[in-house]
Amino acid sequence: MRPTPGATPAPSPANWAGNIVFRAARLHTPATVDALRATVAAGDRVRVLGSGHSFNALADTTGDLVSVAGLPAAVDIDAGARTAEVTGGLRFAGFTGSLHRAGLALHNLGSLPHISLAGACATGTHGSGADNGSIATAVRALELVTADGSLLTLERGDEGFDGAVVSLGSLGVVTRATLDLVPSFDVRQWVYEGLPGAALRERFDEVLTAAYSVSLFTRWRADAIEQVWLKQRVGDPVPGTEGTTGDAPGTWLGARLADGPRHPVPGMDPAHCTVQGGEAGPWHERLPHFRAQFTPSNGDELQSEYFVAREDGPAAYEALRAVADRIAPVLQVGEIRTVAATGLWLDPAHGRDSVAFHFTWVQDLDAVTPALAAIEEALEPFAVRPHWGKVFLMGGERLRELYPRFDDFRALAARLDPDGVFRNELTCEFFGWELGA
Repeated sequence: MRPTPGATPAPSPANWAGNIVFRAARLHTPATVDALRATVAAGDRVRVLGSGHSFNALADTTGDLVSVAGLPAAVDIDAGARTAEVTGGLRFAGFTGSLHRAGLALHNLGSLPHISLAGACATGTHGSGADNGSIATAVRALELVTADGSLLTLERGDEGFDGAVVSLGSLGVVTRATLDLVPSFDVRQWVYEGLPGAALRERFDEVLTAAYSVSLFTRWRADAIEQVWLKQRVGDPVPGTEGTTGDAPGTWLGARLADGPRHPVPGMDPAHCTVQGGEAGPWHERLPHFRAQFTPSNGDELQSEYFVAREDGPAAYEALRAVADRIAPVLQVGEIRTVAATGLWLDPAHGRDSVAFHFTWVQDLDAVTPALAAIEEALEPFAVRPHWGKVFLMGGERLRELYPRFDDFRALAARLDPDGVFRNELTCEFFGWELGA
């Protein structure tokens, strides 16, 4: 390993949850793209650290850990073209307000506005909505530093672009992304409680498509959904109102309208959550579940998420109900959402409209592992795909079967990173690579 000027010994940084302590020999926070290029070119083992919200060792390395958080932040908006070029290290809370003030919006946002743009796209992080693709589908161009320190720009339609957006940090360090935008819009959010299990089973797709963005929260302890979060675009018909755009009814499919703000995890302070009760607000202050000015929790958790085809959602839900006794004892809360199909090679929603089953666990991997095994066995008949940035058990052979463009991605990585500079132990496990080969 050749030393890089300005490099500092890594202070053993950890991820947000604290379950992963990175083993990097050096931590770099370059202040310019040229300094970043020099760091990458000098290293023989490099990984990129985003905002640290992955729950596995995806960003880990024994070599050089690089953060782009120190690069100059920039948000260059082209209102006429409805695009914005954004530096990769920016967190969503750091630039979505600027988009809104320009009269523009992203089509989708994840639960947390605290995560970085580049990290969210690299792992296929999504949000919710039957017609809403993952955040990565907004990307129309990427600028990245490749293994030899070169700058490469890929645009939608270029060879390899669909493999580069969701790439797990395996192709280079993303410095900028150009995003497709839509006209800004306002959202009203309501929470319903106690959706009967029978209503969900009978009207599964109707429930999950009832609003622009829908999230179902359950602890898998009873035959009911504890909370249904409906995020409705202002002007769109409100569920249960016979096509009107007025206030939400007091009951809907047997669920009751909450009488005040709610947090998805029972006992947690709802002040951390975005405004509910039907009060209209801009998209970036309603589509996330949590407010940017609050840390949503202390990170004392693990997370997993599994994707199945939307048409398999009801059967997958029943399969999980059958192993609920393995899930509930180690679960803080679960969430069920929809994601539209994408063409991005490693997106968990690649090629199929999907239902995503999310699990927020207690932070005890030994206790959670049997639950993961039960979930993966129950969902195996549905060609289930895991979220790349969360904890799961399935290995590379199974992953290869699940992604039609898996070998195309391996070939792209071989072309852009022939010496395996951006590999680590986990990506080698996923893709059957040799570390350092």
